[in-house]
Amino acid sequence: MPRFMGFVRMQEGIGMPPQSLFDAMDAHIGERAAAGVFLDGGGLYGTEDAVNFVVSGGEVTRHDGPYAESKEVVGGWSILQYDTLEDAVADQQKFAELHAQHWPEATVVATLRQISDGPEAPGD
Repeated sequence: MPRFMGFVRMQEGIGMPPQSLFDAMDAHIGERAAAGVFLDGGGLYGTEDAVNFVVSGGEVTRHDGPYAESKEVVGGWSILQYDTLEDAVADQQKFAELHAQHWPEATVVATLRQISDGPEAPGD
């Protein structure tokens, strides 16, 4: 059964989402966990304590947060499992619609990517 990773990206420093979004997400995730779709996930703190290791030209450099140049940050993640890609896409749209309904003043990007189990391309 294909697995997917969902990401939620948003502008950093826009404040906490409204309680209604937390409540809607609890119900949404609870239903998917009971159905065996939601495997794991959670929210992420801001970049103030983040650490990036950048590899460039054969060298590794460390960059500690916060990052003034960041316009968007990953605010949450999930590991999901669906029977089909179509099911995954449809459910990710429902997830995005919860954000539109409960936090319309925020710009949120909900991304879905299939998890690779090896070097093959999706669908192989």
